[in-house]
Amino acid sequence: MSEKNTRKQIRTLYLMTTVGYFQIAAASWVALLALRGFSLLQIGMLESIFHIVSLCFELPSGVVADVFGRRKTLIASQMTSLISGMLMIFSTGFATTALALGCSALSYNLASGTREALAYDSLKQNGDEWFYARFSSTEMMLYRITNSTATLCAGLALWLGYRRAYAIDLFFGLIALGISFRLAEVKTDAIPVHYPVGQEIVSVVQESWQFLVREKKARNIMLVNALIGAVSTLVLFFLQAKLPLTGMNSALLGPALFVMGLGAALGSRMTAYFHKYRYRAILLFGTIGVLFAFLMSFTGLPALMVFGGFIGSFSDDFLEVRTDILLNDMIPSKQRATLMSVNSFVFSMIMIVLSTVFGWIM
Repeated sequence: MSEKNTRKQIRTLYLMTTVGYFQIAAASWVALLALRGFSLLQIGMLESIFHIVSLCFELPSGVVADVFGRRKTLIASQMTSLISGMLMIFSTGFATTALALGCSALSYNLASGTREALAYDSLKQNGDEWFYARFSSTEMMLYRITNSTATLCAGLALWLGYRRAYAIDLFFGLIALGISFRLAEVKTDAIPVHYPVGQEIVSVVQESWQFLVREKKARNIMLVNALIGAVSTLVLFFLQAKLPLTGMNSALLGPALFVMGLGAALGSRMTAYFHKYRYRAILLFGTIGVLFAFLMSFTGLPALMVFGGFIGSFSDDFLEVRTDILLNDMIPSKQRATLMSVNSFVFSMIMIVLSTVFGWIM
């Protein structure tokens, strides 16, 4: 891949993120479910179901990306996201909503690790791995800004109702699908014609397992980062339902979620200015920030809850981007998507347990 094509590849990934994550219904799904009469316990159970599905398909999706190609896998992710949105429009109760969220989880699995692997190896072909830190920071910032802008429309989503809100999500999803076809596959990802696919799959799985067994540091980083990320994610999820219960006007819910999302965007961007700090210092900061957000969610005071959410999301993404860069530097290219999926796999395991627990205690 030429340097010109690499720049095009990175721009296409940025564009996919900017368009594909502008989903006003998905960004406010907790509030929409609460409006439909779902209890916090039921919402917590649905979140657990999402992560049970994610747990089952996280590693297989990473292997698929490494064996069959990252471009095809990202296209499949966009298609699955569209199916999830259509199922959500026609959902009538807990079971059908769970099915829609299961498809959403699969879409997440297919993209998780794949996008990062495609970007890193596209840059690596020209010896530009140094640029990945900037890509990771910028891509995360774009995701957070786009997602936060979508949450700014929470009031609109609640006014429209879940069916029309998800229809808008489908519109942007179709555009993102079209953009995904502009991606180029990295040649080193292609399966040799003479090499059986089954043997290739076994080889990727075995080498990935050996890496995890050998690299204790990588395992510990994945575990701690997933735990902190899970707490931060759940606090923000349940604030969607808790803030209106404090008496906050529903019209202010969108701006409140937007402010908290901006914290994440700022945190992902600020990571680039603290690259000389040791990972342990970044980890400590992230832990304290997320713990602060958790405690503020129990105050019952909207201003403190939103401020806590801002600090928590800032701290989580500040840590997340640094972790992503560190892990990619440690991981071999051939198993990159698989091993980055292990990171998400650990996150899903923790979320399965914590989702229902948070639904009960919050």
